[in-house]
Amino acid sequence: MTVSNSNEAKARAEANFKRKEEKARESNKAWADYQAQYRGVDEKIARLKALRLGKEAAEAAAKGKKEAQAPTNKVSPRSRWNRDPRKILSLDLQPHE
Repeated sequence: MTVSNSNEAKARAEANFKRKEEKARESNKAWADYQAQYRGVDEKIARLKALRLGKEAAEAAAKGKKEAQAPTNKVSPRSRWNRDPRKILSLDLQPHE
């Protein structure tokens, strides 16, 4: 082996080492970007879930309030029909015999 061969081998080894270091840095950077993007998606999902749960809770509260205001005594369909103001008016407008 000559000195030039050992210098060339040393240069190739250093070049390979630098290439591997660069790939490792790029890999770590890509992994960090991926994790940051994943965290962003997780945060969006959590925010949307909180909004959805808040909306559902508000709707349930409004529904409960509406049900509490509804009359408890139910009127039969026939008695409701008899109370219809249009029917009463139509009866009043008919000529008397």
